[in-house]
Amino acid sequence: MTLHLSADQLLTTTRSVRKRLDLDRPVERSDVEECLEIALQAPTGSNRQGWQWVVVEDADKKAAIAEVYRANFREYRAAPTPAYASDDARARQARRVADSADYLADNFHRVPMMLIPCIRGRLDDAQVDEQAGAWGSILPAVWSFMLALRERGPGSAWTTLHLPDEGERRVAELLGIPFERVTQAGLFPIAYTIGTDFKPARRRPLQDVLHWDTW
Repeated sequence: MTLHLSADQLLTTTRSVRKRLDLDRPVERSDVEECLEIALQAPTGSNRQGWQWVVVEDADKKAAIAEVYRANFREYRAAPTPAYASDDARARQARRVADSADYLADNFHRVPMMLIPCIRGRLDDAQVDEQAGAWGSILPAVWSFMLALRERGPGSAWTTLHLPDEGERRVAELLGIPFERVTQAGLFPIAYTIGTDFKPARRRPLQDVLHWDTW
């Protein structure tokens, strides 16, 4: 089943989904594989296609990964938050976003599937151009995957909080990812969404972030 969204609808209504993930409805492997087939059409630097995709269904492994995520999330939530002007849309959304993030951290282990996209090579000491090339070779594919999910009913959220403080290494050991040769790009919950009526989000005005010819 597809939602038959237009390209503009798909691009403007694909949200980070947390509270509206259906944690009790199974996700078929074939649906995820179909979305990954679409993701593989994304461009990569020099056509290297250095991506690898690790999908986790095992309940014990999901629980272990979720605990790594939660440990880092607790530190993240305890840190000072950005201060926005009262008329900034981000200030009005901050509480809702925080509640949503709390919910996901508490329930991450319950999602039907987790996805960890990986890129070959380590970026720990890479120069800016190397980092840009590497991330530019995995991020378009991951975004394509999220768009493909949205069109078919499931949703996801781009998270990275399992990565700090040796978390990436622990997850690599758990899943057999060769840490010295492969970088994890994130951790994505996968579940059908409760309803599909997502709308464009409030964003900063274009004129606040657009520069022509000079900063």
